[in-house]
Amino acid sequence: MHVVDSMHARKSMMALLSDGFIATPGGFGTLEEIIESLTWAQLQFHEKPCGLLNVNGFFNHLLSFLDHAETEGFLRPAHRAMLLVSKKPADLLRCFESYMPPTIEKWK
Repeated sequence: MHVVDSMHARKSMMALLSDGFIATPGGFGTLEEIIESLTWAQLQFHEKPCGLLNVNGFFNHLLSFLDHAETEGFLRPAHRAMLLVSKKPADLLRCFESYMPPTIEKWK
């Protein structure tokens, strides 16, 4: 267990110590953390996999939104593909094992 002084310190430590990021069904905090992890990956601050454990379709509406954002040109297809999704933990971990981060120029 690590005791820290702030949420920022907690997320920084979590990012440093983790091999990847998985969100399970949750609320604002869960959503904020996985989106920040994805943003950091998009900005190439890390190359760790990010995923959703989509239990009972919990994240289906979020996934539809991300597909819409890609269609509208707000997400590059390679960045949209960075978010790994599965209904089963073992399947998601297999996706993590074979994850390769995209190689995209930051500013094109």
